[in-house]
Amino acid sequence: MERNPFEGKPEPLLPDLVELGFTHGSAAVGDNLRLGYVHGPARGRPLVLIPAQMGTWRTYARVAAELSKDFEIFAVDVTGHGTSTWTPGHYTWDIVGAHLREFLRQVVRRPAVVAGNSSGGIIALWLAANAPDSVAGLVLEDAPVFSVEWPRFRDRDRFVYNGLVHAVEVLEKPDRRLADYFRGQELPVSPRRVKRFPGWAVDIIDRGVRRWERHHPGEPSGFRAWWAPSAFGDLFRSLSMFDPDFARAFVDGRMYGDFSHADALRRTRVPILLMHARWMRLDRYGLVGALDDDDVARVVELAPQTRVLRFPRVNHVVHRYDHAGFVRGIREFATDLPA
Repeated sequence: MERNPFEGKPEPLLPDLVELGFTHGSAAVGDNLRLGYVHGPARGRPLVLIPAQMGTWRTYARVAAELSKDFEIFAVDVTGHGTSTWTPGHYTWDIVGAHLREFLRQVVRRPAVVAGNSSGGIIALWLAANAPDSVAGLVLEDAPVFSVEWPRFRDRDRFVYNGLVHAVEVLEKPDRRLADYFRGQELPVSPRRVKRFPGWAVDIIDRGVRRWERHHPGEPSGFRAWWAPSAFGDLFRSLSMFDPDFARAFVDGRMYGDFSHADALRRTRVPILLMHARWMRLDRYGLVGALDDDDVARVVELAPQTRVLRFPRVNHVVHRYDHAGFVRGIREFATDLPA
C-alpha cells in the first residue's frame, strides 16, 4: 500500500484560526488508519465539515472562523486526502463512510450537524443513513445526489467523469506535473461560452510549481504569483496530498458498491438542508454541475424533511464563492434543529 508522505504532518494553522483556539488533531479510525482534522473550541453544537474530492480541511478555513462563533467545528481530511491515511485499492462509499462514522463516535461523541460539499456530501448522506445516532442534521452542499451513481455518472452525465479521467492520467504519472491538471481542460460557463486554459499559461504555472517544489522539499506543493488567485496555491497543495486512486475508484466503478442514494434518503430521518448551486445541461457535455432540478425534486420526494436553498449564480463550492450565504444557511438551519 502506498503511504501518504504527509500523513501525520499537519500544516501550520492560519493565524486567525490560531487566535480563535483551533488545533490540529489525528484520530485512529481503524488498523493503521488515521484521519487528520482541525478542531475549534466548543461554542455550540458540533459541526462536521467534509470537503469535496481532492480538497482538504483548508477549503473551509474562512467559513470555519465565522461559524466557530456558534459551533464546535470539526473540519476533516477524508481518507486519501491531506494528512489522512491513503488506502489505495480500498475506496468505496461504505469503506470511507465507515472511517467517518468511527470519527463521529470516537472524536465528536455527540450528535452533530454534518455538512459535505460535492462527494463529501455523499459521504454525509451515507452517515445520516448508517450512523443515525451521530447525526443531528444533514447539509448537502451541492452534493451530486443521483448524478454520481453508477452507471449514470459514466454514461449519461460525463462532464465531471471525464474530468476525473483526466485527473487520474495526470496524477498517476511517476513524475506527475501538477500544472498538467489544467492542460486541455474546458469549462462551459454558459450555453454559448466555453473557457479553455491556454497551453502557454499552463507552462508558466508549471515552472512556478516546480520552482516551489525545489525550494520547499518535503512540503506540500504550492504556487504563488501576483496575478494568480490564492485558490491556485490551495489547489496545488491539495493535489499534492491526494491519492489518485481515490479518483480512479470513481472512474473504474469500484467506489459505488451497492450504495443507493434513494435508499439512503428514505432511511434518513433528520432534517436536511440541500444547497443547490448553478448548473446547466448541454448537448456536448451533459450535466455541468452536481444535480439538476429533477434531481432536487426527487430528493424532496424521497426525504420530505428537506429544505432547498438555491444559489443559482454560485459555483459548485458554495462555501468558497458565497461565504456569507453558506454561513447564513448553516446558522438558520441549525437554529430550527431540536436541542
